[in-house]
Amino acid sequence: MSVVTGIIVYLITWWVVLFAVLPWGSAPPEHTEAGHAPSAPARPRLGLKFLITTGIAAVIWLAIYWTEQSGLISFREMARSG
Repeated sequence: MSVVTGIIVYLITWWVVLFAVLPWGSAPPEHTEAGHAPSAPARPRLGLKFLITTGIAAVIWLAIYWTEQSGLISFREMARSG
């Protein structure tokens, strides 16, 4: 896996994991202010969610990297045969 491929795989993984992590702990406020969406979370805690996303994406990326480097699954052969 080249450096560019690794970065692209990590960014795509990070983005997918972000959408899985965003709903964690989100709850709408009890009383909404005028002009605010009633479904908006009271405390979105985006910084914490970005950190969690980064960690989870790193673990997933390492699993993908190990799988590709070990030859367990050859993505190049899959591309040639498909």
